[in-house]
Amino acid sequence: MKGTLVHCVVWLLLCRMIAEDAEGGLFTVTLFRKVIDEFKAKAREIKFIVREFYFNERELQSEKDEMIKLEADKKQQYGPLLRWLKVNFSEAFIAWIHIKALRVFVESVLRYGLPVNFQAVILHPYKKSMKRLRDVLNALFRHLDEAAAANMKDVGMDIPGLQLNNQDYYPYVFFKIDLNSLDFQS
Repeated sequence: MKGTLVHCVVWLLLCRMIAEDAEGGLFTVTLFRKVIDEFKAKAREIKFIVREFYFNERELQSEKDEMIKLEADKKQQYGPLLRWLKVNFSEAFIAWIHIKALRVFVESVLRYGLPVNFQAVILHPYKKSMKRLRDVLNALFRHLDEAAAANMKDVGMDIPGLQLNNQDYYPYVFFKIDLNSLDFQS
């Protein structure tokens, strides 16, 4: 841009980049009035978009006042919002865990039939011991689904009605509860 439009721009100190992202940049350019139309035409030729900016001190001041007002509103609403979130997070978390418990119950009945005879357990293993835990659980509960346990090494195994890949099916009912996004420090 500077090479093609250099004769119209007082650019040594008056053309600078304001912002830049992956799609392009925002420049401020100061021009003489007699070359504005020529600058716009040349800029369009090289596929730049020229937008005029008119400085209005009242408008700028009203925008600053609006930002100050919005910051004050944000500070005023932050405390009640945080209290509301702390109260309602526990309710939402309890509902989420209840849904997981219902899924365990339904999946157990669908897999193993009636009468209902199962025990639900929540385990939180260390990452290092996850493979060992899987091996122990697979050996322990292999008798519940021997056909699937024998075919667990088979990549082409297809269980009708389940949209799971082979790594997600075990001879026992398993649902992961992902708590990585939760911060329990506070």
